Order: sequence, then structure tokens, then C-alpha cells
Amino acid sequence: MDPEKGVFNLLLPFLLLRVCTSTDTITPNQSIKDGDLLVSNGETFALGFFSPENSNRRYVGIWYNKISEQTVVWVANREKPINGPSGVLFLNQDGNLAIYDNSQNITHWDTNISVAETGTNTSTFYSARLMDSGNFVLFQGDTVSNVVWQSFDHPTNTMLPHMKLGLDLRTGLDRILTSWKSRDDPGAGQYSYRVEPSGSPQLVLYNGSVRVWRSTPVWIENEMSGSPNTTYWFLFNASYIDNQDDVSTVYTLVNNSIASSKFVDESGSLQMVSWLGRWVRFYSVPEDQCDNYGRCGVYGYCDSNNGREFECTCLPGYEPRSTDEWYLQDASGGCVKKRQALAMWGNGDGFVKVAKAKMPDTSKALVWKSLSIQECKEKCLRNCSCTAYVVGGRGICITWYGNLMDVRRFPDGGQDLYIRVDAIELAQYLKKYRSLNGKKVAILVASVVLTSFLIISFVCWLVMKKTRRKFDLVA
Repeated sequence: MDPEKGVFNLLLPFLLLRVCTSTDTITPNQSIKDGDLLVSNGETFALGFFSPENSNRRYVGIWYNKISEQTVVWVANREKPINGPSGVLFLNQDGNLAIYDNSQNITHWDTNISVAETGTNTSTFYSARLMDSGNFVLFQGDTVSNVVWQSFDHPTNTMLPHMKLGLDLRTGLDRILTSWKSRDDPGAGQYSYRVEPSGSPQLVLYNGSVRVWRSTPVWIENEMSGSPNTTYWFLFNASYIDNQDDVSTVYTLVNNSIASSKFVDESGSLQMVSWLGRWVRFYSVPEDQCDNYGRCGVYGYCDSNNGREFECTCLPGYEPRSTDEWYLQDASGGCVKKRQALAMWGNGDGFVKVAKAKMPDTSKALVWKSLSIQECKEKCLRNCSCTAYVVGGRGICITWYGNLMDVRRFPDGGQDLYIRVDAIELAQYLKKYRSLNGKKVAILVASVVLTSFLIISFVCWLVMKKTRRKFDLVA
């Protein structure tokens, strides 16, 4: 006899005790059949079987309960749907949540929690509850605090408030967002969004194994001025965790009464939306060509508003690796030092400022705290491998080592990025800077003189006009 079929037959009397009224909890003697719903205590979220657009396949998912447009935020059996309304969600004899197809006697999905992990061998100690946060929690005992599994640790394409995104260093669990394959298929698609823990951790959007877009690390944006994502911070409060146990990010809502989330769609766009009678998109990336990761290659600099046909130039002290490729608007080869033979350590080298910049890829960056602007500069200058630095508020200093990648200019916000250059480049920059300042001073002086002349002329005209009027009255 098929073991799965035998177990299911033993549990069948209990499974027939279906949930006929809305509840937020599954117990060992209850089940959720196709057509039943779990509804969170505050009625914010619902869990049940659903079919995507233009599909008859059935999945167990979680969606917003009070929003008219069904918006699924989590899917259990995304890789193994059920054909027809024959599915049931229940707690099996090991205490695991399982989705069973009773027409084919097949288990399509389970939480896969072992007895050794939980320290017990009976399912009577387990219950599952849909929380008002949208988290589906499997817990042991009478209180939900003893969690043994939760949907927030296994996200699909959507990140909800209070959900962590990132790496649990104790267990190796990596919480990532993965797009649907299509609007009709919630299976894992080709795009993913995750925390990259190397160097100074950052958030990266991938197409397969290829980087598509990179965010400035959340904690840096919190502690440093000049973040370009002003709309984001108006809607969300983000925090960052980086310790020996966890490298992750989590966000909460400024206004909890407005349903908001962020997700990766099937076309590879990371979006942040809020429900205002309809879904309103407040933020979406990639947005322009300069958002695409490494658009201008290594040591390249992207500015979509530079007034030229081609948005790519090189950072100070660098030039295109291939002028022919750049002429064809292909910057994939990036830039190289203008003077390869001239060392940049102890030979009069220094730094040139690039304003309103998106910080380079931080996978090879180090973060220092409680440093002054001068101390940060000197720390970079003393290390021959240091190629750039940024100074922010609260004494935050970030230094880069090795190649600089994915630098762009923001129309608003951004950071002052200081690029290390050789003595010749520094001298040329200072000469140009002084010349520019001289021109500015000359223009300012000329403007003041012209304005003074116009004011004096106007006063003289008024005096003469008044004098003439008096003369006419006397005459």
C-alpha cells in the first residue's frame, strides 16, 4: 500500500471536519479544503486556494482580504500546482503543514520540519495561524511565540512590512524574493532580489546570476544624508541588521492603515506600491539606463542628464579602454587609468570630488565609524589599494579597494564621492577648478558692477525727473 495514501486514509475523518466559518488557525483536527479560507484576526489577509489569471491550476496562497483586486503575496506550492479543486491543506502526523491532492493521492508541498528540529514526535502539539502581518506561522504548544516554521522565512515575490530579507548566518537560511514565471504561473522566475553580504552588504536585483540593479545599502542611506529615494523614506521606515547571526533588512510602514508592499515582477522590475483605491506605484527600478548595473563598465560614470547622446563618461583620472567601442556607445569595456605607469601612492596623488553620486558597488568596501573628514581621507591615502572614499554624517567613512563599478549621477541627492587620482590629474583638476572659480568671481564682480551702475542710473533719472517737475511748477 502506498505510504502516503495510508497516512491520508488514517487522517481522512479529521480532514472531513473542514473549516466552515472564517478562522485564523488550523489545528490537527481541522483542514482547509478548496473553497475554505483562513482569515487573519484583523481581517487584513486571507489564505486559501486560488488560480492565477488564465489558469485552472490551484495553488495555496495568501492575499489581501479587504482589497477588491486579488493581490497574492505568498504561494506555498508554487512549483507543484493541483489540477482541479481536489486539494486540502492540513497538519500531518509529524506536525508539518502539507498540501494533499486527494484525487491522485499525492503530497504537493509540506513545511519539511523534522522531529529532531522540534524536539517532539506528535502532531498534537502543533497549530498554524495566519497573522495579521500576512505571516503564516506553524507553532508548537498553546502560544504562537514558539515558532518552528513561518512563511516570512520562505518569501515568494513579495516583501511585506516586518518581513526580513537576507541571510541567517546560524542556519544558512537565505530569504530572497523571486519573481513569478508569468502572470499565469507563480513558479520561480528568473529574477531575484537579495542581500549580498560580502564587503559592506547591499541589496541586489538579479536576472539569473547577472546583476541587474543595485541599491545603496539601507543602513548607509539611514545614517548618511543625500539619499535619492525620498519617496521611499516618506512611505517606509527601513532598518538594517548586521551581526554575527544575521545580515538582513526589514521595513515598517509610516502609515499602517495603508496597505503597502514591494515585489519583483515577472519582467524584472522591483516595485513599491500602496493601495489608494487602486495600486499606486511610488517607486520602480530599473528606471533609466543608468539604473542598469555597470552600465558604463568599470571606472565608468553614468549621467542620463548630461546633455549628450551617450550617457557614459569616465571617472576623473580614467579614459575609455576602447575609444572605438565608446564611439559606438558600447561602454561594457569600461575605463582604464590615463597614465598607467604613474603610481598613485606617495607621489603627490590626491582626490577629486564627484558630486551627487551613487556610491560604487560596496562588495569590496569597508566601513569605518567615528572618523572625521580628514581622518577618512588619510585612511584611504595611506593604503595604496584604496581607490575612493565617501564621508557621511555621524562620522561614517566608507573606503573602496579595487575596481569601482556602477557609479552614476543622481539628479537630486546622492553623495560626494572622492576618486583617487595621480599627481598630474590632480594638478589639472586644481588648475581647472581655480580657472573656473576665477571666471565665477569675474562674472560675479561684473554682475555687481552692472547692477550698481543700473541702480545709480535709475536713482539719477528719478532725481532729474523730480528736479524738472519742480522747475516746470516755478515757471
